[in-house]
Amino acid sequence: MDNISTSGPIGIFDSGYGGLSVFKEIQQLLPQYDYIYLGDNARVPYGTRSFETVYNYTKQCVFKLFDLGCNLVILACNTASAKALRTIQQNDLPPGKKVLGVIRPTTEIIHNYTETKKIGILATTGTVNSESYKIEIQKFHPEIEVFQHDCPFWVPLVENNEINTEGAHYFVEKDIQELLKQSDEIDTIVLACTHYPLLLPVIEKYVPNHIRIISQGPIVAKSLKEYLNRHVEIENSCSKKGLLAFYTTDDPRDFENKAKIFFGKPVDASHISV
Repeated sequence: MDNISTSGPIGIFDSGYGGLSVFKEIQQLLPQYDYIYLGDNARVPYGTRSFETVYNYTKQCVFKLFDLGCNLVILACNTASAKALRTIQQNDLPPGKKVLGVIRPTTEIIHNYTETKKIGILATTGTVNSESYKIEIQKFHPEIEVFQHDCPFWVPLVENNEINTEGAHYFVEKDIQELLKQSDEIDTIVLACTHYPLLLPVIEKYVPNHIRIISQGPIVAKSLKEYLNRHVEIENSCSKKGLLAFYTTDDPRDFENKAKIFFGKPVDASHISV
């Protein structure tokens, strides 16, 4: 399927379920396109794994989406975007194939949200250790200072649907306090993991009112729309029948049960091997 004249679905990849929160926003903004979502649930979580492992897993899944006819793949996963995107873009892409991530769209426009030029990043350990947000924001907006804190318990809380439990409140409050301790001038917090927006009702309880909380889904969706407007040849390679397909490397029934939390409506999933 290297020939870009053959149109195909837009691929959406995540290590698990979190990318569905981004996919939901993309599909609402751009409903005319066909989409294939692939969740590598059998090997989740990616956030604590090495760069090499995340790169290898991500590359396998991206190429599976290419095999399924996708010419454009979105890494709706901060860890994969941080640890694998650049290497795949530079070394691995077949002719006519494109891969985009979720970090750059967020970092390009972050200056629109902050007045103090001090922003906080809440993310997985892998994303924090990669320093991707610091590097990208420094590139676009060197005047902005970035403070990071990793939240290793947030993803399991969301995936186990323990969003409103005592444990969720304990860890969310603790992690937000750890971040805000780094600077009392932080006026913007980026939820730099696609799972975290599901904890928003809890997060808002512990973030002072003057601080803006940024979720990535709407930003990534708007960025994709603008990208397709700018790159007509890629837009033409995306098929448009409004079809959706969902694949998981784990149990499809389990995927369907949890996917509703993230996607906002029932999904019909199939198992796939990568």
